[in-house]
Amino acid sequence: MLTYQTRLPRHPRDGQPLLIMLHGRGASEADMLALARYFQDVLFVAPRAPFAAADLGYNGGYAWYRYLGAGAPDPEHFEHSQQALHAFIHHIKGELPVRPGNLVLGGFSQGGTMSMGYALRHPGAVKTVLNLSGFLPEHPSVRVTPDTVAATCFYWPHGLNDQAVPFALAEKGRARLLAANACLIAPDYAIEHDIVPEEIDDILEILHNF
Repeated sequence: MLTYQTRLPRHPRDGQPLLIMLHGRGASEADMLALARYFQDVLFVAPRAPFAAADLGYNGGYAWYRYLGAGAPDPEHFEHSQQALHAFIHHIKGELPVRPGNLVLGGFSQGGTMSMGYALRHPGAVKTVLNLSGFLPEHPSVRVTPDTVAATCFYWPHGLNDQAVPFALAEKGRARLLAANACLIAPDYAIEHDIVPEEIDDILEILHNF
């Protein structure tokens, strides 16, 4: 089972959104947990990726997969992490002190990519995806069709100057979602590979409209 941390409202109640945020490469659950202070009225959960980043040829921290380039994660790493995430989501719902409402799954960079993959592999399981500077993963299990996107809304902000996940990958992935008639919110920012306050404001508005 994935290691994780939670931040719950002072008075949690049934039906509050379950916000699961996945960190990027070389980070840990603590990076996402730092965002919890902005989201006071949700059940906030931050799991740790299953691979030590050093084992995949990166520096410290953890990773969800090794990146092969051109929007492709290592297929075996990606599959392993997707299955681990699926088991984790089922597990955490039973560990919370209340019955959660809609699932919002998101993350930064690799975490955003994992969230995209999960929602498309499990149509209808995720109410909203928060893909912060990630990409649409090229993997046999990830299909973008009207059926796989119908019940999910995708929030996909991206930096115009992103060198880690080039903006061209965002354009390509967004185009595929739109071709399948997906609900897509896709603001662009003149930033590199980062999260900006405007994205936090957007997410707060999305959660407020649940």
